[in-house]
Amino acid sequence: MSETGRPRAAASDETFGLDDEALATHPTVYAESILAGKTALISGGAGGLGRATAWLMGRLGARVILAGRDEAKLAEAAETMRAKEIDAGFHALDIREPDAVQVLFDTFDGAGGIDMLVNSAGGQYPQAAIDFSVKGWNAVVNTNLNGTWYMMQAAARHWRDTGRPGSIVNIVVVVSHGLYGLAHTVAARSGVVGLSRAVAVEWAPLGIRVNCIAPGAIETPGWKVYTAETLAGYPDSNPMRRVGTAWEIAEACVYLAGPASSYVTGEVLNVSGGSQLWGETWAIPKPDYFKV
Repeated sequence: MSETGRPRAAASDETFGLDDEALATHPTVYAESILAGKTALISGGAGGLGRATAWLMGRLGARVILAGRDEAKLAEAAETMRAKEIDAGFHALDIREPDAVQVLFDTFDGAGGIDMLVNSAGGQYPQAAIDFSVKGWNAVVNTNLNGTWYMMQAAARHWRDTGRPGSIVNIVVVVSHGLYGLAHTVAARSGVVGLSRAVAVEWAPLGIRVNCIAPGAIETPGWKVYTAETLAGYPDSNPMRRVGTAWEIAEACVYLAGPASSYVTGEVLNVSGGSQLWGETWAIPKPDYFKV
C-alpha cells in the first residue's frame, strides 16, 4: 500500500499485503505466549489472511496447522514459520470433499486435538452477477459455504467426542452493505453467517463457540485479480477512508478464537473501517450510470 493509504496499481509483478518478514516482526497488542499450549487449525493458511493469522497465533505460542489444497505452498509456509521457531505443520486437502475433511480431523484424535479452528479458505472472482455461469456459481458456493460447513461440523464432532471445548472463527466478507461484483460470495458468506448464528446456540452447551469476522477492503495478494481502476476506489469504500491490513484481521481472529472472548458466541465482528454502515465496494468497474 502507498504512503497515502491508497492501494498500488495492479501489475503482474506487483506484491500486495504483508510479506513473511513483516509478519514475523509486526508489533502486536497481545502478550507473548497467551496461546501457549493451544493448537490452531487454519484453513487457507498458506496465503493472505490465513497466513497472517497463522504467523500471529504461532508467535503467541500456539501450535499452528496450515490446511489447504496446494501442498507445496503449505510446506513452504510452514517451513518459513519453523525457521522463526514457530511450531507449524500442514495438511493438504480440498475442503469441498467431506471425506477428506474427516481424514484431517481423524489425525487429531491421537495427536492432542485442536483448540481453535479458523476458516480462512475460500475463493471468488470478480464478475457481474448477470454473467455468472452455473459452474462458476457452484464453485464459489461449494467452496465458501459447503467447505466451511464441512470443517465446522467435523471440528464440532471432534470436540464433542473428545469432551473438549473449542472455538471456531469463520472469515467471511461484509455481507450487509455495498459489496458489488461478488454476488456469489455474498450469497455463500451470508449463508455462513446465518449458519454460524444457528449452531452457536446448538453447540454452546458443548463448550463450542462460533463467531465470524467480516473484513472490508483488506490488502492481500488476492488483489492481483483486480484492475487498477477497481483498486483505486477501495480506500473510499468506508468512512475511515483507507484499506485494512491482514494483520488487523489476524488480531481480530486471536480475540475471537482465544480466551479474551470466552463469553462471546454467535457474533459477526466487522473489521472494515465502517463499510458495513456507509460506503460501497465494487470488485468490478463501477457502471457509468452509477457514477456521479
